Amino acid sequence: MNLTVLTKQVSVSDQIRAADIETLASQGVKVIVCNRPDGEAADQPTLMEISAIAAEQRIEVINLPFAAGQMSAELVSDFAELLNSGERIHAYCRTGNRSTQLFKAATGDAATAGQQHITPATKKAAANFDVAIIGAGAGGIAVSASLLKRNKNLRIALIDPSNKHYYQPGWTMVGGGVFSAESTQRDTATLIDRRASLISARVTQVSADESKLLLDDGSEIHYQQLVVAPGLVINWGAIEGLEETLGKNGVTSNYRYDLAPYTWELVQQTQQGTAIFTQPPMPIKCAGAPQKALYLSADFWLKNKRLKNIKIDFCNAGGVLFGVPAYVDALMTYIKKYRADLSFNHNLIKVDGANRKAWFDVTDADGNKTQVCKEFDMLHVCPPQQAPEFIHASGLADQAGWLDVNPQTLRHSRYTNIWGLGDAMNTSNAKTMAAVRKQVPVVAANICAVQANREPLTTYDGYGSCPLTVERGKIVLAEFCYGGRVAPTFPSWLNNGTKPTRLAWLLKAVGLPFVYWNMMLKGHEWFTDCPTEK
Repeated sequence: MNLTVLTKQVSVSDQIRAADIETLASQGVKVIVCNRPDGEAADQPTLMEISAIAAEQRIEVINLPFAAGQMSAELVSDFAELLNSGERIHAYCRTGNRSTQLFKAATGDAATAGQQHITPATKKAAANFDVAIIGAGAGGIAVSASLLKRNKNLRIALIDPSNKHYYQPGWTMVGGGVFSAESTQRDTATLIDRRASLISARVTQVSADESKLLLDDGSEIHYQQLVVAPGLVINWGAIEGLEETLGKNGVTSNYRYDLAPYTWELVQQTQQGTAIFTQPPMPIKCAGAPQKALYLSADFWLKNKRLKNIKIDFCNAGGVLFGVPAYVDALMTYIKKYRADLSFNHNLIKVDGANRKAWFDVTDADGNKTQVCKEFDMLHVCPPQQAPEFIHASGLADQAGWLDVNPQTLRHSRYTNIWGLGDAMNTSNAKTMAAVRKQVPVVAANICAVQANREPLTTYDGYGSCPLTVERGKIVLAEFCYGGRVAPTFPSWLNNGTKPTRLAWLLKAVGLPFVYWNMMLKGHEWFTDCPTEK
């Protein structure tokens, strides 16, 4: 926490963490004001988490969130009212800047910078690009590099509010004690080709008919071609009570950067009792991740002679262990080895962390629902996931809210200059980094072809991969295309994908991180067979 004292009453800072709240309490803070919307970054603690910890210190938390450039008169009025209370106040946002501007506006010290942020936001000059990319995740950075490999003169902008980039496939390994969390994180700006522009903002609206983006800082971006690659939104709030107990009371998730280390901490601490691993309704990113957490945890308990005292329950909202039948036999061998119970059609709906209880909606064969309560000592949660709201609000979504694209060309079904990439699309492939690796050259080649007044060059076959970490040192490398067709990269004599192998583990633990940071994000298209346009 980088704290700045503005007056005797008010201080501001960047994002606070659990450990900072005790410090603030010792300084006499009675009110914490959150000026940051939930979900701006993957490692951001939620408001519910901050509120729960603050309550223990008898600190009130007030939520006054706003995006950069969107401070409203109502927010200013609300903050001014808090100042009138006379209580010691600490406000925070991502960097502390928004909180400072709000303070200046509320105290009348806003004749310059502070005043211009009051809604309606000042409209900045529009910028024009050949290609705009929404999202600087795996897909966004990789496709910008692949485009520049094909045409070095393209004017490209990546728009993303986060200054951190995460190798999310590594979080399973963090939760299993194999990787450190720090090894999965880098500064976004260091990964982007210097010829591309990085815009630190959030897209609030796509005006597709005008080929224009509206950003949360009040600016506009005009584009010739648009790539929509924002990733998924993880809906922690969809499960009652979950946000208040995440990171404590034995409740964890490998789906967040700051929680994956807590998974490993719990695995090491657990000596006996019940460990529940949950999986929500599809689609989710990396459908195998919930059971990967189970396997690595159980393997540790087995090797440390604890498994006989631990009951494992895999509560899956779906009806099968894995969606591609060719891999189920190998996985079932490990389910039996670890003596795990399979509770299909169990959807987590509520958590009471303090009392170590979880409630599930259970659906029978006729579609009837009942509710069951299960007690736990450790609970690993995979939360529901959805596409970002701006996709639906901009008229780019199908009926379920996902980006509506042609599953082969990845071109939008209605707008010929819009392309999809990654997890937010309505394609039926697995939502994995491996899928993005195969999608990137398809999108890059097709954009370059269209820019040259030709038809799209190539198609995507639905390839996805899920390295299922069934034990420390062995992986079942599931690779498949549309329709569940098995599509191995390596010949069977080198790696039998339907069986656990040491080679697949080395690929996951050593090879894939290297490929990701040093090849994929730099435009080197590994095992893709896509044409390159010069």
